[in-house]
Amino acid sequence: MRVQHYAEESGEALSISLLGELRVFRAGEELPLPASRKARALLAFLIATGRPHRRERLCELFWDLPDDPRAALRWSLTKLRKVIDDPDRPRIVADRERVAVDTEGLRLDIRAMRDEVSSGLDALPLDTLEIMARRLDEVLLDGLDGAGGEAFADWLSAERADAKGLRIEVLRHLAAHPANPPAIAEKWRRLWHAADPSAVRDAPGPAPQSEPAPRAGQPPRILSGLRAQKIGFCDVADGTTIAYATVGSGLPFLKAANWLTHLEFDWTSPIWGECFADIARERRFIRYDERGCGLSDWDTDDLSFDAFVEDLEAVADRLELERFPLLGISQGAAVSIEYAARHPERVSGLILFGGYAAGWRHTTTDDEKARREAVRDLTRVGWGTDNPAYRHIFSQTFMPGVSPDDLAWFDEFQRLTTSPENAARFQDAFGDIDVRHRLGDVKAPTLVLHSTGDQRIPVSDGRYIARNIPGAHFVPLDSRNHVLVGYEPAWQTGMAAIRAFLKEHGI
Repeated sequence: MRVQHYAEESGEALSISLLGELRVFRAGEELPLPASRKARALLAFLIATGRPHRRERLCELFWDLPDDPRAALRWSLTKLRKVIDDPDRPRIVADRERVAVDTEGLRLDIRAMRDEVSSGLDALPLDTLEIMARRLDEVLLDGLDGAGGEAFADWLSAERADAKGLRIEVLRHLAAHPANPPAIAEKWRRLWHAADPSAVRDAPGPAPQSEPAPRAGQPPRILSGLRAQKIGFCDVADGTTIAYATVGSGLPFLKAANWLTHLEFDWTSPIWGECFADIARERRFIRYDERGCGLSDWDTDDLSFDAFVEDLEAVADRLELERFPLLGISQGAAVSIEYAARHPERVSGLILFGGYAAGWRHTTTDDEKARREAVRDLTRVGWGTDNPAYRHIFSQTFMPGVSPDDLAWFDEFQRLTTSPENAARFQDAFGDIDVRHRLGDVKAPTLVLHSTGDQRIPVSDGRYIARNIPGAHFVPLDSRNHVLVGYEPAWQTGMAAIRAFLKEHGI
């Protein structure tokens, strides 16, 4: 089916146009949408992403307190069901945890165009290319700017950047199409040049007669990663659903979960975004949200170390990863150590950053245990409030050497990734960790990195791991931060050490 047969021209039961204003058609007839911009933005987001989303995530995307986000979400879904539910099947699928749109058999204009481009533009007729170029000149989801919060704005920006990339590719083909007479080819060359002047500068053919408008700023690599990643779900034996994401291509590189993660928010962070983008440049980078946080199930009975290891096993099995390097950060280091000891045939290399082999219940004084328990109790009552002081307790120890803006970001990030009860349960679970007896069982080449001034996990813990894993190499990093940020020199040192380690061992 060629690209011109979509949206309003389609005879299919339901078709959606995201280019220009959001429009919905059933058997070629346009359907009225709710007047609420937030409801329309919600529909567009669910359809474009094509996967389930947690209710909490949708509330954060589109509604602010002191409104009642859950009630607003229910109201919006009620309105949208009247538009897109088929007579014999519901299109909006929702349960207590998640909401999705069933896109089977649904025609989406931008997706049809992506399929055409990925199949190869050389075989497309000239008129098809021209139709695509005209449609892609429209602003994707025009009129929905500001319909949600900052995370929705980031997502919308990334989607529009993706559509712009499609348009540039189509214009490039039109400019070089042999069936175009010189005057028409020059028109397409000018449009191509205006959309992407740096790419046209070295292209064959006559130079354009006038200077194009300045090129719009490109989104940062973190937005490219957010757009490109593919999110899936797998179930652990106890029924808990784990969300995982893959981005990039090449040899696999798996990161174990750590405190705290969110597969979508991580990419826009001042902490993880640059690191993830750097790894994904040459690798198929895989990470997941552990049970109790992010896009994985929050309502789970088992938040224990063994369960964390089983989550890692489930993701590796679901993606059929045969052999891969494994990255463990903070408590994710202990999870990775246990996994490597259980599955030596699968782990080609172990990279541990800011890790520890034994939790606070095993290694601290009675006074320190009492302090940790007090912080845990405070977490239960203060974590979900608008006052960041409770979460700031963690931010300050995780990253004492970063800017106030980055600390504020991490404060808010923690609130969005898990519930108050789970945040307290995580602290208990981390205190119980003990893999000291497993260090000698690790057979994979191992790199241990640790900040010398780490105020969360002392550098002595990192050295202990390196001393007790056979052949492990220890790299001290000149930083006070438990979690590094991209603008500090220690981050460059750490990434260089990881690249050298992977190259040295051919993994």
